[in-house]
Amino acid sequence: MHIPADILDQADTIRGIRRDIHAHPELCFEEVRTAELITRRLKEWGIPVHTGLGKTGVVGTIQGQGANAAKRAIGLRADIDALPITERNTFGHASRHAGRMHACGHDGHIAMLLGAAQHLSRNRDFDGTVHLVFQPAEEGGGGAREMIRDGLFDRFPMEAIFGIHNWPGLAVGQFAIKDGPCFASSNEFKIVVHGKGSHAAMPNLGIDPVPVACQMVQSFQAILTRNLRPIDTGVISVTMLRAGEATNVVPDTCTLEGTVRTFTTDVLDLIERRMKEVADHTAAAFGARCEFEFQRNYPPTVNHAAETAFVRQVMTDLVGADNVREFEPTMGAEDFSYFLQEKPGAYFVIGNGEGDHRDGGHGLGPCMLHNPSYDFNDSLIPIGAAFWVQLAQRWFASSPRASSLRA
Repeated sequence: MHIPADILDQADTIRGIRRDIHAHPELCFEEVRTAELITRRLKEWGIPVHTGLGKTGVVGTIQGQGANAAKRAIGLRADIDALPITERNTFGHASRHAGRMHACGHDGHIAMLLGAAQHLSRNRDFDGTVHLVFQPAEEGGGGAREMIRDGLFDRFPMEAIFGIHNWPGLAVGQFAIKDGPCFASSNEFKIVVHGKGSHAAMPNLGIDPVPVACQMVQSFQAILTRNLRPIDTGVISVTMLRAGEATNVVPDTCTLEGTVRTFTTDVLDLIERRMKEVADHTAAAFGARCEFEFQRNYPPTVNHAAETAFVRQVMTDLVGADNVREFEPTMGAEDFSYFLQEKPGAYFVIGNGEGDHRDGGHGLGPCMLHNPSYDFNDSLIPIGAAFWVQLAQRWFASSPRASSLRA
């Protein structure tokens, strides 16, 4: 594995930046300090910076010195927000703000891209322009969508865009990528069943909404097993059910809430339609009625074939074919999907290890994403930075792809 000497020399400095960000986590659209830190560092390295896209997003631009440097461009993205989790770690860089934590490694994603930015700013021997996209509000805020609405691709035209996420359980020095759908869509539903309250000893005088809701929960699973094709993928999870205030009272209402995940819009359309039909008719069968709400959040993340093949080759050349794995799709969601709906590109993962990088001060839980004992593995910083550098250099050394030239 070849890592440029200056990236290795600056690894400790970038690690310090990462840990500073970890100690000062900020939630979606509140990443003011984080954005200021990123901006300050980029300017120190002579990189022009644009702020305020998607409220707290930052874009740095590095133009190479080749003849086509002003004509070709790509985007490299890092998410920058934290999660509403109370950290259990007690090491020196643990969160200083209760209820906020970098439990998904976005601090590390920033660090890897900053490491690449520092190298590229000093070594501009590439024939194109690199846009460094530091995106806010990935954790539920749709920051990618907001940056697009603020004119990201209009103000910073690019042929393609790429994003990376750390992945616990995958060994350090390994990458994984997959063509096509790799992360699912994320959607929420809320159903309020309206019955008729009564004394619990005389339920015949009312309409109990609780058994109505229970019947819905069971019937929703039949949508997956009997309405979807066996080769289609979907998950319906009823995660909240609320009813009643006293044990001797049949309540007037019962509320169900949960999520739906799919890899395609067609499957999502079918599930939403059938859920509403099941809810309406089940309520009617019991003499009740219901209100049905369905909110579509992040679309599925679907990698483009040519860009995926390109990234896979860059990975292979950096770490060897044995260390490039086929990513197993997850039903988790990622708002990089919005970028891929607008531009060719690919989203992939870098191994964060099994947790053996953790020393004293870590909590007892596993080093998994969204876990209060999680911590990013700092040994990834030079690897990730070197990967970003090679991706940019190799992209501009190749001819523009037809798929990369569409608006």
